Amino acid sequence: MAEGRTLQAICEQIIPTDQTPGAAWAGVVNFIDRQLTGPYRRQQAAYRSGLQEIDDAAVGKFGKDFAALDGQMQTEVLQSLTGGAKRFFSTAIAHTMQGYYGDPRHGGNRDAVSWRMLGVPVIPIRGRNRYELPKQGA
Repeated sequence: MAEGRTLQAICEQIIPTDQTPGAAWAGVVNFIDRQLTGPYRRQQAAYRSGLQEIDDAAVGKFGKDFAALDGQMQTEVLQSLTGGAKRFFSTAIAHTMQGYYGDPRHGGNRDAVSWRMLGVPVIPIRGRNRYELPKQGA
């Protein structure tokens, strides 16, 4: 649970909500979670240690877990990362972009939000959706 909250806060820092829903609403964490049980399987340990290092950095700097910080403090933590945590954050950026802008059938880009924002035609999915996103607020 703590890892998921931290990852969601990181993803929302990467693609925040503005006039268009951000990474959290678009299901990017769901996308990354699904990929970590499949194609990104080898990166599970890197995610666990990277998320822990970011939480540790937040606690060291502000006395709270990353997800409990306000947006400005989260930005400060992310800008201060070094070493393995900085490399992990680069990976998280790439995976967040994939989840936000990729095909919704892979677990992110809920309701093709990024495609609609960009004016890209929504491609009908043939067959069925592979993943069900959790309901918002549940």
